[in-house]
Amino acid sequence: MGGEVCGAVRTADGFELVAGIDPNSHAIPADITAVAAIEDLDPATVDVIIDFTHLEVGRTVLNWCAANGVHAVVGTTGFSDEDLASYRAGFTSSNAMIAPNFAIGAVMMMRMAEIAAPHFQTAEVIEYHHNNKKDAPSGTAMMTAQRIDAAKQASGLRYDADPTENEVVPAARGGKVGSVGVHGIRMEGMVAHQEVLFGTIGETLTIRHDSLDRKSFMPGVLLAAGKIAELPGLTLGLDSLLFD
Repeated sequence: MGGEVCGAVRTADGFELVAGIDPNSHAIPADITAVAAIEDLDPATVDVIIDFTHLEVGRTVLNWCAANGVHAVVGTTGFSDEDLASYRAGFTSSNAMIAPNFAIGAVMMMRMAEIAAPHFQTAEVIEYHHNNKKDAPSGTAMMTAQRIDAAKQASGLRYDADPTENEVVPAARGGKVGSVGVHGIRMEGMVAHQEVLFGTIGETLTIRHDSLDRKSFMPGVLLAAGKIAELPGLTLGLDSLLFD
């Protein structure tokens, strides 16, 4: 992802790639300043940090940005409620966005699922990723399921209980986020894909999104980086930039 972000920023109008952070400098173009850690950056030289790493590094990036008045756009997931509370309190002189998915279609998928949620009796989320992904379920699947469950509860209803009594293979029915089933598949050849399945009497609805290339995330990344200065404090997800 680092290489894709560098390429997208370098070629986009209105952006300048001033530095890359990589302990090994693998993804940093040779003609761009490379630093091993965010602490090596001069905050006066950068407006926005874009981070696609893992949870511990994401925490370091967000804390540094908050302390130094630099905007942050972060695609890392797994932050705790305590983390988010800290960022809401800490981002006073700059802003931050944390999003589980920067693909525009994926954000649309989550919104459509949220709209459909009250009208069905059962709901399942199935996410498919490449076999190097370390976490399961994905952050996108977790947020999708949470939003579906919240929308169903807001309607005053609940999804049907799982009728399974004998799970022959442990976890064969996946996990649960509230009343929504969630399943994670890891497979060679995949990039990032998700289906949301709804069922009710006599019909089903499937909402699916496929990221076939990591380039699919770049329009959302650039949108967030270009607008982050206008979004006070902490923003979760791209929704506020796509929907009224």
